[in-house]
Amino acid sequence: MSDKSELDIVYRAERERVWAIAYRMTGSAADADDLVQDTFVKAAQSAPDGDLRAWLTRVAINGGIDLLRQRKRRGYIGPWLPEPVDTGEENAADDLAERAERSAAQRYDMLESASFAFLVALEALTPRARAVLLLCDVFDFSVKEAAAHLSMTESHVKVTHHRARRVMETYDHARIIPTRALQVRTRAALATLMSALVMGDIDAVSAMLAEDVTSTTDSGGQFTAARVPVRGRAKVALFWIKTGKHDDVRVELRMLNGLPALLTTIVGPPKGIAPRLALQIVLNAEGEISGLHAVLAPPKLARLF
Repeated sequence: MSDKSELDIVYRAERERVWAIAYRMTGSAADADDLVQDTFVKAAQSAPDGDLRAWLTRVAINGGIDLLRQRKRRGYIGPWLPEPVDTGEENAADDLAERAERSAAQRYDMLESASFAFLVALEALTPRARAVLLLCDVFDFSVKEAAAHLSMTESHVKVTHHRARRVMETYDHARIIPTRALQVRTRAALATLMSALVMGDIDAVSAMLAEDVTSTTDSGGQFTAARVPVRGRAKVALFWIKTGKHDDVRVELRMLNGLPALLTTIVGPPKGIAPRLALQIVLNAEGEISGLHAVLAPPKLARLF
């Protein structure tokens, strides 16, 4: 595409959609930024005539597969969590009925597909299976379209899609759909949890946790952190009581990945302790905290602080 003005128009119209695909493929906002840039550079250099929107999708989704494969080959120190992003509240449905009506053609809507619970669940899929699931169940492409984008046969897409959905069954059993009601409950739970941690009240913390609660900490190997997920009410409560002991802590509530989260800054932290973290929680049907996701890795927090 040699016409710069035409490319600028396409960029403004398609950038957000391409970024959304790239972020859900990689779980990384930084990688999504790079992939958007690479995709539109390629568009300026060699985009063919015809359906440019489809071409951009094809380049972005396959670039996402490549980036995901590279990350998995490199390995990672400790648990890996997605890079949190600011999503605001404007896209949340008032209730499940409104959500179902708004996205009747989609299995997962856009806000849910950006949630930590969903992105973490996607990590169990192969890169190609992840691409198939996202194209078909989030971005509402047909099997034929997905096959064209991924250079697969339609029968291969169907088999891959079926297997991907089977892997996602555990997530589907207790889906975390970011409705406004869930946002309100999550905000209240975070406030109560923070108060209990500040007071050092382990009983109050324990009372908020599900028996099978899991706490996952991603420091990228740069700070003191649990190298494996901490499981069970007693262990998780003790872990967070110890983690939360600091003299000068500043806390901000922000809407990240569809749900309220805590951004915490520790002033003058001891050596080895992360100065900043983003904490997200998952509530089960009973209103208990069934999961805590703490991101400490500085590269993943750069755009939030």
